[in-house]
Amino acid sequence: MSETERLARRFEEHRSHLRAVAYRMLGSLSEAEDAVQEAWLKLSRSDAAAVENLGGWLTTVVGRVCLDMLRSRATRREDPLHDQHGRLRLPDPIVSNADGLDPEQEVLLADSVGIALLVVLDTLGPAERLAFVLHDMFAVPFEEIAPVLGRTPATTRQLASRARRRVQGSAPAPDTDPNPDQRRRIVDAFMEAARGGDFDALVALLDPEVVARSDGGTLRPGLLRRGAADVASQAIMFARFAEAARPALVNAAPGVVSFARDGSPLSVMAFTIRGGRITALDILTDPERLARIDLSVLDG
Repeated sequence: MSETERLARRFEEHRSHLRAVAYRMLGSLSEAEDAVQEAWLKLSRSDAAAVENLGGWLTTVVGRVCLDMLRSRATRREDPLHDQHGRLRLPDPIVSNADGLDPEQEVLLADSVGIALLVVLDTLGPAERLAFVLHDMFAVPFEEIAPVLGRTPATTRQLASRARRRVQGSAPAPDTDPNPDQRRRIVDAFMEAARGGDFDALVALLDPEVVARSDGGTLRPGLLRRGAADVASQAIMFARFAEAARPALVNAAPGVVSFARDGSPLSVMAFTIRGGRITALDILTDPERLARIDLSVLDG
């Protein structure tokens, strides 16, 4: 085995972890793959024999690559929740069979990284996001994060602390009930009420301050709705277009994939549930991005 092959094998041992880091940093599966590939290119051009902790070195390299990508994004748009054309943009959902995750998805979604949390992470500045993700989610010491940001460890700690307060204040906390069957029943009841046009039943399932976000891409307008009554009305209207709905896990939480009459995917819906009520509903309806999701996992 050549030295390059040996190095590639060592890199592959860290690939799943690096994808998890990049996904939390970028909220995009394709961009996460690009960041991981860039890390491999940097490693292949470096003196790997001088690297004592390859996993730590690669984590900070991926962090630096993602930081540059986030800074590039920031120059193209003003509102962190919208793309350069002003459209609402949701993070990429990770869809799996309702019965459970495969091993690779388990690594990618460790610590229950839901869509609602990724939405909040997207409102952080690039430096704040890096400090928070690497330290709070992956336990990277501030002393190792600081050089990536060109800051002191103390300043990096302050960035993470500020990000932590924003996340805790903005991200709807997931339900502490460990019983997924209960959450699935709530999602199923929501879908049944929406298809049946039962407005009162929908309102009863929704938190009064529920937030619903819909990303339709270039062909369908994105929507942001707040409040149980408004969200319930939209759910009834949307349900008229869906021919069928399949239960799924969306970022490891109970969700739904809806299909049109021709069998094409119409939406991926992610639910955040707290105290037995739906507190956030994130819906991807962008046909281009839906086409890139492997929905064959629902047949497993």
